[in-house]
Amino acid sequence: MNDMIFDQAQRCRKRFGTSDPYELLDAMGVVLVRSAKYPRDGLRGYCTVMNRTRYVVINANQPEEEQRVVAAHEAGHLILHRTQLKAGAMSDFDVYNVRSRLERQANFFAADFLIGDDDVMNVMQPRDTDFFDAARQLLIPAPFFAFKLYSMVQRGYNMSVPVDLNSTFLKGGGQSG
Repeated sequence: MNDMIFDQAQRCRKRFGTSDPYELLDAMGVVLVRSAKYPRDGLRGYCTVMNRTRYVVINANQPEEEQRVVAAHEAGHLILHRTQLKAGAMSDFDVYNVRSRLERQANFFAADFLIGDDDVMNVMQPRDTDFFDAARQLLIPAPFFAFKLYSMVQRGYNMSVPVDLNSTFLKGGGQSG
C-alpha cells in the first residue's frame, strides 16, 4: 500500500512541478481557507466536497510548518479518499493519528509529497545528525518526519526509524525536541 501512495505523491510532484502543498491545492482547483476561529490545539484542518467543489480549511493558529503538513495531509485525503469524502467531511484534530487507516495513508502521502528521498539522504549523511536535527533542517515537525522515514524503510532504504508509528511520541503533535 505504501508503494502506491508513494507513487501517487511522486506523480503529483511531477505533474504539478511542485512539492508545495499550497501550489498543489491551487493546481487541483481546491478552495483553500485559513481560519483563525479554531484554538491552536483544536481542529487542525478538514477537507470536504460540496457541489463538486473541493475545500480545505486549515487552522491558521498553528505554526506555519504545521499548516504545511495539514495542507499536504488534506490534499492526500482529496487524492486518495474521494469515495469516502462523498459521505462527508474529513476532520483532523490529530493529523498524526496512526490508528485510522485513512489518516495514516494521508500522512504517508503528505510525507512523500513534501519531502524528497534525496532531501532526507542529504540531511542524514552527516553521521552526527539526529532525528530532531534532521526534522528541523527539513522544516517539518519531528513527529511527521517519522512517517517519511517509515515510508523510506518500507521501500527498501536501510535506515533506522527512532520511533514506532504506534508510539505515544506522535501524540505530541508539532512539538519538536
